[in-house]
Amino acid sequence: MKRVFKVVMAMVLTGVLAYLLASHSPQIRQNVAVRDSLAYWAAGRLLIQHQDPYDREAVLRIQQIHGYKERRPLILRTPPWSLFMAAPLGFLSPFWAWVSWIALSLGCLIAGMRLCSKLYGSGTPPNLFTLIGYTFAPVPACLVSGQMGLVLTLGIVLFLWWEPEHPISAGAALVIPFAKPHLLSLFWVVLILWVVLRKKSLVILGFLTAFTAATAFALIFDPKVFEHYREMLHTASIKNEFIPALSGVLRLLFFRRMFWVQFVPMAAGLIWSVWFFVANSASWDWRQHGPALLVVSVFTTPYEWLSDETVLLPAILQAVALIYATRDALKLRSKIALVLFALLDLLLLLILKSKVPFSTGIYFWSSLVWFFWYFRARKWYTEATPIQTESRPAAPVTS
Repeated sequence: MKRVFKVVMAMVLTGVLAYLLASHSPQIRQNVAVRDSLAYWAAGRLLIQHQDPYDREAVLRIQQIHGYKERRPLILRTPPWSLFMAAPLGFLSPFWAWVSWIALSLGCLIAGMRLCSKLYGSGTPPNLFTLIGYTFAPVPACLVSGQMGLVLTLGIVLFLWWEPEHPISAGAALVIPFAKPHLLSLFWVVLILWVVLRKKSLVILGFLTAFTAATAFALIFDPKVFEHYREMLHTASIKNEFIPALSGVLRLLFFRRMFWVQFVPMAAGLIWSVWFFVANSASWDWRQHGPALLVVSVFTTPYEWLSDETVLLPAILQAVALIYATRDALKLRSKIALVLFALLDLLLLLILKSKVPFSTGIYFWSSLVWFFWYFRARKWYTEATPIQTESRPAAPVTS
């Protein structure tokens, strides 16, 4: 009976979604022209036509044909090995490319949430996981902007899920978040250390196989794709742009002309990540320790947007499990802090609802909230379970 109810509800929701798409089609088609999915579509369209997917003039031309009004094109800035994700969109119109991308993102969100529930949700009410996950501000931000954050998130969750028993698949899954390598720089550094010291050859085999296939795919359609990518980065002059990450805002406020300052937090994070790995190397578990690396990587990265922070979903949900496990031991001030975190997330959602552009920098403090949310949860759990040593942070995990 329960299964029938779920099927009926899925059919009803699908019908409602189809109705909304049909009834609001003109407005949606107009809004598609300002979503980041348009950049993916343009890159995919040029690539399947054996053209340069990073060509500014070509991208702007085909985007303006389909309603884009700005003079500056929306260009895909992810490296060539990520183009396999954008290429299928090139066979569609911008509208249906957006619909397909949103459907893919929702699918990644649902799959990622279910796997995180199995990883960290033992003993935690499923409804609590669902509520926190779907109201995590970067999730709607990613869906609204049409960004790829939720796709990257699924790649990370699959790695955490497969790593203990299916190392080749786990390594292959990492090609997906490697589409934005700067976003999780500390994660990659520790991964390399772990692979070398633990001799995890199957993980690196899976990654290199998938990476080679993804790169070969791009080269088949554009043999000069890496040259074109370098030209795009040079032309874009990213160092002259305002980047609304925490490090970017700090540089803007205090060191406007010193681009290198934007990398200082990442350097500090690198030192911490090596220490963290060494301190926990004897009991290293990616499911337990990996989320901490995700949080600090995003907190210190020189380049990120609110929509990219969906990659922290495993860390946020692990923190939920830690807090729920110690709920009876929480002091009043800890409960007040939890309410404050919830209100800050709500504030981000309200700002997002007000359609304030990401480029204004108003969201720059979000990574700071997730940083404190995660590490406060770890601290509360450690205090409530003194038997556990700091080198072995526990969390409910099931396979």
